[in-house]
Amino acid sequence: MKDFCVIGSGISGATIANHLSKKYIVDVYDKARGAGGRASNKKFNLKKSFDHGAQYISPKNIKFKRFVDNLISKKILKKWPGKHLFLKENIKENKKHIKIIGKNGNNAISKYLLKDINCFFNSEVTNILHKNNIWQLTFNDGSKKFYKSIILTCPFPQLKKLSKKYIKHSFINQKIKMEANITIMMVVKNLGSKISSYFFSDSVLGWAAYENSKKRFKSNHDLWTLQSTPKWANKVINNNRINKLQNSKILIDKFFKLTGFKKSKILHSKNHGWKYAFNSNPLKIKSYWNSSLRLGVCADWFVGSRLESGWLSAKDLSLKIK
Repeated sequence: MKDFCVIGSGISGATIANHLSKKYIVDVYDKARGAGGRASNKKFNLKKSFDHGAQYISPKNIKFKRFVDNLISKKILKKWPGKHLFLKENIKENKKHIKIIGKNGNNAISKYLLKDINCFFNSEVTNILHKNNIWQLTFNDGSKKFYKSIILTCPFPQLKKLSKKYIKHSFINQKIKMEANITIMMVVKNLGSKISSYFFSDSVLGWAAYENSKKRFKSNHDLWTLQSTPKWANKVINNNRINKLQNSKILIDKFFKLTGFKKSKILHSKNHGWKYAFNSNPLKIKSYWNSSLRLGVCADWFVGSRLESGWLSAKDLSLKIK
């Protein structure tokens, strides 16, 4: 029987799995098709892709900055060149913050940390059971796996559903509001953009990233990632699957209006809804570990809304596990 299973392959899951793998046998499970979690990268074709989750890294924590600098030196990460236009009203832009992206996609950190670890994708955990000091995992296909210890890195609502009967800490009963996001991946004819990204002052469209500017591929067409504001997404996310075309049109129309680009024929578009994108209100603890049950939880929502929050949570949990 193996020592640890980690549920989730985002930056929290990848970081804690990498740490544990130096001493224990670890397996990682994720319901998605690949690693990355909220920092997912969606392929358009073999060479072109969209960062349809977290858009970039801008380290604040000193230890995380050292970690990022090390990955830049290894050419896993790189700086995002070009001009980034900040249009947000009533919020001052911190111009000292550089924007770091994955060399081949923003799931680069997870892929790097998990490269030597057994990962099982398209594997959704539907139930966990602790019996006779063993954790039993049941998956959506009815299969079961057994482990001595379990680490959960899923969004708070999913964590609560899976593990509330085992977690007695007060954080499990808190009202944690996970903000939503709707992302549009769009391909259009060349617009001649000289801007790498836009941070808008708008109630509906919050962000637009020019994927071509990341210098990962060459294309005669433009690939753009559009992301809504949390406020708008929270209102429409529950019916987004039904209203995908309508919601996509709203965000695309906003993009052309706010950027001033002449509206062009949409060659391809895909709508992805993130119901539990992030938590903007940090908790009083950074992670959770129950040594008697050998149950751990780490995730970005413990610490904040930034990508590095997940890394910090996982590092905190690694110190608690003996």
